[in-house]
Amino acid sequence: MRCGVTGSKPDMVKPGVAGIAAALDASGPIDVLVNNAGVGLAGAFEATPMAQARRVFETNTFGVMAMTQAVLPSFRAQRSGVVVNVTSSVALAPMPLVAVYTASKMAIEGFTGSLAHELQAFNVRVKLVEPGYAPTTRFAQNTELRIPEAYASFAQPIFAAFAQPALVTTESDVAEAVWRAANDGSAQLRFPAGADAVALAQAA
Repeated sequence: MRCGVTGSKPDMVKPGVAGIAAALDASGPIDVLVNNAGVGLAGAFEATPMAQARRVFETNTFGVMAMTQAVLPSFRAQRSGVVVNVTSSVALAPMPLVAVYTASKMAIEGFTGSLAHELQAFNVRVKLVEPGYAPTTRFAQNTELRIPEAYASFAQPIFAAFAQPALVTTESDVAEAVWRAANDGSAQLRFPAGADAVALAQAA
């Protein structure tokens, strides 16, 4: 199985569809695209500049769309392929202080569900992997925090709970869920990754 993966750094999606297509031409055909690039943003929405919200969407939403659009011509032509879009457990249950991040990931949830129907006729599968809270991954380094003084008392117990979570997601949890999604031939769309994400999915 030949796999293309977008990483966790935002600058990996800047070249645009033409640049991505050129890179794919140089590397040869792939069987699976894993869209895993992502940046986080936590804090009060009131204190979030719209320019920063747009930067989050550029990576988490439009980056995924650009990568996907670049591989679809080859997947359609070979009548096979899998797109795995990595979102988040915020799509499984509303969480406070992550409104912009949640919106960027929920957009990909809707995009993926619709695209799965659109590409079914070409034998191209589209899947979602929804990781839970993963404090040991590099994603934590890509998350900015904005808490104005007016929200401090509200935010304090929330972040205290995150410091001592009952359940977490590990890197291997995400890797295993991506592997299952990429190799799944059924109509299953969503693959929660990590004990906390699985618990949220079961409660939904």
